[in-house]
Amino acid sequence: MSQHNSFKSSAATGTAKRTVLKRFERLDLLKKRGIWKGQKLTGLPKTKPDA
Repeated sequence: MSQHNSFKSSAATGTAKRTVLKRFERLDLLKKRGIWKGQKLTGLPKTKPDA
């Protein structure tokens, strides 16, 4: 039985730019931009990755 296209790994299809950051990546980006004030980790402001 063959495997459906949606189950193939992303490495096989090439490298695509991620548009969603993980929490620790968002935190690092906010620190770099000077927006992080040491508040809670939940409810972080939305951020876009650097181009």
